[in-house]
Amino acid sequence: MSLPDAIGSSGVTLLLVAFLLNLFGWLEPRARAYQGLTLTGAGLACWASWMIGFIPFVVLEGTWAAVAAVALARTVATRH
Repeated sequence: MSLPDAIGSSGVTLLLVAFLLNLFGWLEPRARAYQGLTLTGAGLACWASWMIGFIPFVVLEGTWAAVAAVALARTVATRH
């Protein structure tokens, strides 16, 4: 397995874990863990896509990572 494949697979795995945990009600979308998994997973998928030069997924995953980062920052800022 190439390095981009390993990085991308790790990122997609984190995204799927977050999705499944949310789907089964074990993790709420506003939970820091959910947002952290989404941010990390999307960031890794974005990086892997950049490494292989697949720009449409760089845009998709980069946007997803940015949205997750904003959501996480808002969650951290509003919870004391």
